[in-house]
Amino acid sequence: MWALEAAFPIARRDVGVVPRAPALILSGAVAGAFVLTGAGQLAPSDFRAIVGAVLHGALLTAALGAAAGAGGGTWTATTPAVITMALVALGTAASRFDSRGPMLYLVVLLWLSWLGARGRLAPLGVHAASSRAMLVGGLTGAALGGHVLLSAAFTLGYRLRDDGLGAWLLALAYDAGVNVPSAELFVRGVVFDRLQRQVSLAAGAVVATVFYLVRFLSDPRLPATVEVLAGATLYLTLLSLANSWLFWWSGSLLPGLASALVFFAAYRLLGT
Repeated sequence: MWALEAAFPIARRDVGVVPRAPALILSGAVAGAFVLTGAGQLAPSDFRAIVGAVLHGALLTAALGAAAGAGGGTWTATTPAVITMALVALGTAASRFDSRGPMLYLVVLLWLSWLGARGRLAPLGVHAASSRAMLVGGLTGAALGGHVLLSAAFTLGYRLRDDGLGAWLLALAYDAGVNVPSAELFVRGVVFDRLQRQVSLAAGAVVATVFYLVRFLSDPRLPATVEVLAGATLYLTLLSLANSWLFWWSGSLLPGLASALVFFAAYRLLGT
């Protein structure tokens, strides 16, 4: 419990992890979707899409709130968080109505990149990393992703997806725009970084990995089969531990972002 309190010192005035207005918007979105689904006015698939969007929005909002709190009050997270949530919602809505809709998730990545370039995300570790660190990050993701492909092919009998390069790029746009950034900015940039500074590297890596597993295993897009969940647990644990080490070693979040993106690029090649 004390480790979690170190990760989330919400009572401290300088942190304010979740800005109030965005939190109310996210809560209202889930409550409204739940009521509409119960009344038969919203399809279960649409409800799951809304929950997924709220999950990403909540993680990104929490990360922005932590970054603003650590910035000494030079900026507030409310407006950036609302813009982020609007862009996530736009990508989610577009994905429900058009097969090319996931490309709009890349707008979220552009927005987060703009915030990072202005130094707003520096407290989360979003700053330049050495080319060596970026290479190690990319190779880490490639090693884990390559092993996923081999294991899925030879153990579970999965084959590469056969719906073309365009479908793979659309899936990757979701990962690059919201899936990877929301997890890494919050889990690594907030939870792990705070714990490894205040407690220990091991405590930070373990708690961050628990959050990482909860985040991804609760994703409605993940196929709910025993073999997929077991494999996901193993590889996401290894990915989280590796990315925690990359952050500790390089001092930057970017190698871990590269590692996760390369890993998911390999995973999306599977015809799941």
